Amino acid sequence: CTFSFNAAQNKKLPIIDNANNISTLAVGGHLKNTFALSQGNYAVLSQHLGDLETQETQIHVEKTVDEMQTFYGITPKRIMHDTHLDYASSQLVSRPLEKHAIQHHYAHALSCMAENGLTPPALAIVWDGAGLGLDNTLWGGEFLRIHEKGFSRFAHFRTFPLIGGHKAMEEPRRAALGLLFELYGDLAFERVNLPFSAHEKALMKMALNNQLNCPRTSSVGRLFDAVSSLLGLCHLNTYEGQAAMQLENCAILINKTHCYEFNIQKKIPAVIDWQPMIEQILYDTLHHPPAYCATILHNTLAKVCINIAQLSNEKTVVLSGGCFQNAQLTQRVVDQLNAAGFDVHCHSQVPPNDGGLALGQLYAGHFL
Repeated sequence: CTFSFNAAQNKKLPIIDNANNISTLAVGGHLKNTFALSQGNYAVLSQHLGDLETQETQIHVEKTVDEMQTFYGITPKRIMHDTHLDYASSQLVSRPLEKHAIQHHYAHALSCMAENGLTPPALAIVWDGAGLGLDNTLWGGEFLRIHEKGFSRFAHFRTFPLIGGHKAMEEPRRAALGLLFELYGDLAFERVNLPFSAHEKALMKMALNNQLNCPRTSSVGRLFDAVSSLLGLCHLNTYEGQAAMQLENCAILINKTHCYEFNIQKKIPAVIDWQPMIEQILYDTLHHPPAYCATILHNTLAKVCINIAQLSNEKTVVLSGGCFQNAQLTQRVVDQLNAAGFDVHCHSQVPPNDGGLALGQLYAGHFL
């Protein structure tokens, strides 16, 4: 899959004006890895290489990087990588080159901007499972103001604890319990329908009260997981994204106006408080089918986007991150932002998930 700062169709993107003309290697992320090479105004985005969980995959990436450098005659002078230094991609390339760390969600935003031929300023709505934030928490429900010198965090969702860290990404029930604990403290454990054994609940309660491996996150991806579990759709993922996909597939009712309530704490950055929404969902689970709650949740998230975009006073809005693989969500957000007069851009050739990070990392080099 070759790319001249554009996509598999090999068309040139107009905005990549690499004024300093420094050939660059961008190594992407840890999951759904791709890498990218640039020379002048052109770039090549690699094929999908996979999750860098095994030594075999890491060796394959190293080999593919060397082969593509030779094939295209590109000798990079610098390397762009994620700020998460524990990512295998951040450790893969040990070449003695100039190195630059690019924040995960900023790279997502720039990936969409590069694909669509955009230059700053813009508001980037970047929602995904998780990425390391500048404050060392797990970001994932971000509104970033993109400017010529980088970005600032304009708004984000209220954070909640993920019980067991990575384990919560495999078990949506953990995200749900973390959400309930954030709202009700120990009273959350008195809910009779929690999908845990008595022993598991005791361990979870101890972990939460002592903040043992319970990192906080603003992630919309994990919020989707939590709601999916609260609705009884999926407590344990048997494949990646199962809980969120089942929630999306459940949002089938034709109701584009009804929304749950939410609060916005208007500071810098603004904080979107989902507590009223979750409390209403918990009430509605007793009176409505899951399809009703899932539909209204999607409507509500689109309304959040409208409200924050209006607060930002930015006219150009870009959508990126794995949550925007959700067609129900993306269509609602795009339709409502367009109707409100915003110039909205999505991915069409580059993945919105971590497969597009490398392109954004390359584009970040333009603003150093």
